Amino acid sequence: MPSLPSDEKRNRGIYLLPNAFTTANLFAGFYAVVQAMNGRFEIAAIAIFLAMVFDGMDGRVARLTNTQSAFGEQYDSMADIISFGVAPAFVMYVWALQDLGRWGWLAAFVFVVGAALRLARFNTNIAVVDKRFFQGLPSPAAAALIAGFVWLAVDNKLNIAATPLSWTAFALTIYAGVAMVSNAPFYSGKSFALGRSVPFWVMLLFVLLFVFVSSNPPLVLFSLFVLYGLSGWVVMVWRWRKARRLSHQRKQEL
Repeated sequence: MPSLPSDEKRNRGIYLLPNAFTTANLFAGFYAVVQAMNGRFEIAAIAIFLAMVFDGMDGRVARLTNTQSAFGEQYDSMADIISFGVAPAFVMYVWALQDLGRWGWLAAFVFVVGAALRLARFNTNIAVVDKRFFQGLPSPAAAALIAGFVWLAVDNKLNIAATPLSWTAFALTIYAGVAMVSNAPFYSGKSFALGRSVPFWVMLLFVLLFVFVSSNPPLVLFSLFVLYGLSGWVVMVWRWRKARRLSHQRKQEL
């Protein structure tokens, strides 16, 4: 059997890199489900955040190595629906929502179907939407809201048996699910693309961000994603007010 040229071998090896990160993303989501079944909710929440890290790396690795593929895009979507759809809903349901009866599993299902619709819409609209903004809350950010809330509550030893906390979990789950299928524009960060080398101030910013998050990871991460989860509505209102003002000015000119 003839051996493959060295360049072809190298290219086949490179194509494994982004898919390896996608597999790590999928494993982290699966691991979160397993840990939730074992009652280790803090570890389950951390696993979902790790899935976010791997999900952010696979696309960047593919672009840096020029190894984008249709297979990778589909595989990434399949992994995302597990890690950012099923896993967060399952963790939240087992931790807090199951005590609410049918309202609990309905809230979990709203989150799962919201993530599925969000990913399907993203895949079909990827070439036509403004790349600076996501249409609807991204599923990783929605998963971070759920995981961050669970992690913060467990870390502070809050009693989930308390009814207000269960209904707070219910409201947050419904909000995240609905926000994913909304038309609110959430900043994508794609305009801030990093190349193979970065300025010194970027490295300094990453160090400061790491120190800030390390000071109290559950509180800081949950707070950051709450702000991000509300930012889309702020942008939507700002755009609406701007469009209304322009429309009023045009009417006056006529």
